Amino acid sequence: MSNFADYKDAFETIKLERTPSGILQVTLHTQGGPWVWDARARGEKAGLSHQELADAASAIARDLENRVVILTGTGDQFSGPPASRNTMSRGDVKHWDRVQFLGNHTMMDLLDIPAPVISCLNGPAYRHAEIPFVADIVLAADDAFIQDSAHFRNRVVPGDGIAVLFPYMMGINRARYFHLTGQTLGAAELKEIGMVNEVMPRERLLPRAWELAEELIQNNPYTLRYTRALLTAPLKMMLRQHLQFGHAMEALAAVDESSRPL
Repeated sequence: MSNFADYKDAFETIKLERTPSGILQVTLHTQGGPWVWDARARGEKAGLSHQELADAASAIARDLENRVVILTGTGDQFSGPPASRNTMSRGDVKHWDRVQFLGNHTMMDLLDIPAPVISCLNGPAYRHAEIPFVADIVLAADDAFIQDSAHFRNRVVPGDGIAVLFPYMMGINRARYFHLTGQTLGAAELKEIGMVNEVMPRERLLPRAWELAEELIQNNPYTLRYTRALLTAPLKMMLRQHLQFGHAMEALAAVDESSRPL
């Protein structure tokens, strides 16, 4: 079991704050500004945000003192910047072995968090838009949107968690169109299709998340934990069945793509 004191100050790109009652706020950032996804690896090393998200998810998932978790980005963007062919991961087998190892564990550990999770989609999520949707309650700024900018439109197979979770959440035909066209889906449409629960001005997101967290934490801690386990069980089942296959397909195509000039 993790001890909060041992990991709360361990990360450069993730700020962790917890109340005595057990509400944990997880703020993703890059030097205090919007969170920059820098998973492009060199050799066996992954980017800082990729590695730290994996490590933080593992620690949070193993700390039973976290009774409700709030996950948010910083500023006017949840994750970015938009990807291009210049930012795609290029590497050999050792590189892709590391990417799939971190990716598999990150997604499972995020879903293994034993507390209800509330996420704040505080702005555009250009990269790994699946991350806020591991939450049980999703709040979105009225100008937020999601896009899978990092994969198919830049000659990369969407083999990580986004291609497993989104067909389940938005419907398979809508998800296939989303991935194949690089479509952006705004907050209002995400609410209409059931992926987002509430839409509001950005400045209201965190206060509303805290209102909900204070309501949830009044419940029996075992009810909180076991309800979270029940609600995430179908997602974990899908990930266990498909995630490693997806990473393998992504890596196989990317190794060939890496041999071609930009």
